[in-house]
Amino acid sequence: MSFGETPLTLVGNLTDDPELKFTEGGAALAKFTIAVTPRSFDRTSNQWKDGTTAFYRCAAWRTLAEHIADSLKKGSRVVASGRMRQHDWTTDQGEKRSMLAVEVDDIGASVRFTTVTINAKRASQNGRADSDPWASTGAAGGATSSEEPPF
Repeated sequence: MSFGETPLTLVGNLTDDPELKFTEGGAALAKFTIAVTPRSFDRTSNQWKDGTTAFYRCAAWRTLAEHIADSLKKGSRVVASGRMRQHDWTTDQGEKRSMLAVEVDDIGASVRFTTVTINAKRASQNGRADSDPWASTGAAGGATSSEEPPF
């Protein structure tokens, strides 16, 4: 993260299935919206009250974008971290416009109200999925089936 960026963490629900697109250069881009509703406890009524829902437009790139599109759907409760970005443009009519959006660096399913199953993939530097790093054997220090992990 660069100096002057606004970091944030969002906890909320996806309002629709993520939309996966590819740039002309082949980079994956996932666009989605996270709805965040604050809750507070009202001691006079002894009940939880919902506040005003805020809707955050979000974008994620490359492998993260593909994983989001494969893993998350409308209604998924997520915890996302990233940074706020401002986008400026001029309309065809010459009007200047701007909007704020979150560029997501990491996202995961929240397990506060549900359970999830993890289908782990570990990408190597060449972009292909590697096998389990704990299953390696040999002189490189990996564990064999009869040894404890080296930690």
